[in-house]
Amino acid sequence: MSPESSSRVAFYDFDGTLVSGNVVTRYGWIARRHPSRLVAVWRYAKAWAWVPFWLVLDSFSRRLFNVVFFRQYRGLREDWLRAQGQDLFEACVKREQFRFALERLTLDRKAGYHTVLVSGGLDFALGPVAEYFGFDAVLANRLEFRDGVASGEIVPPLLAHEEKAVALKAYAREHGFDLRLAKAYSDSASDLPMLEAVGQPVAANPNKRLRKAALARGWEIVDLSHSPYPLENPRA
Repeated sequence: MSPESSSRVAFYDFDGTLVSGNVVTRYGWIARRHPSRLVAVWRYAKAWAWVPFWLVLDSFSRRLFNVVFFRQYRGLREDWLRAQGQDLFEACVKREQFRFALERLTLDRKAGYHTVLVSGGLDFALGPVAEYFGFDAVLANRLEFRDGVASGEIVPPLLAHEEKAVALKAYAREHGFDLRLAKAYSDSASDLPMLEAVGQPVAANPNKRLRKAALARGWEIVDLSHSPYPLENPRA
């Protein structure tokens, strides 16, 4: 669906909203696939040894977590990474989707929404995702490559927290969407700026802090592992 054919837009977060996986589990899968067995073992072991640190860092700042975590990709070749996208989707992402995630997107498309994936994940891993779910556009982080090798840095802007709200506002402005009529979905309180930017925020599989905020503000709450429709009594 082109922006010109729709008057409304729905923005979707990815990790925790549509799938149960995250950037750490996907990097672990990629690390194990490294052509060098020795390097694969080293990268995989290093990533999982640091999981407690990643959890603490993410609880402190999602943006800082992304800055630090994506340095794990330093030294990996761009052509090799992009070649992993489809296999990564089939092996991990597809089986991690919440049962009714695709159905919820289908309902929005049938209602005339232009759908956009807004993710702090990496673009090379999200191409097959966009095709499978039928997204009309993707806003995601991009690794910086120098001479075809990942530097470990993200090409600005880094999408996390307030930057995701900035990105969706820019997209809506560029394509003529009225954010008062727009939807946004997320599972995490770190995406409150994105949810607050639209007229129809939806807390999807919300964490404790987001659920509390959604209940206080009367936002729609859905659990996409059980149903594509709102909870019957979200204030219960």
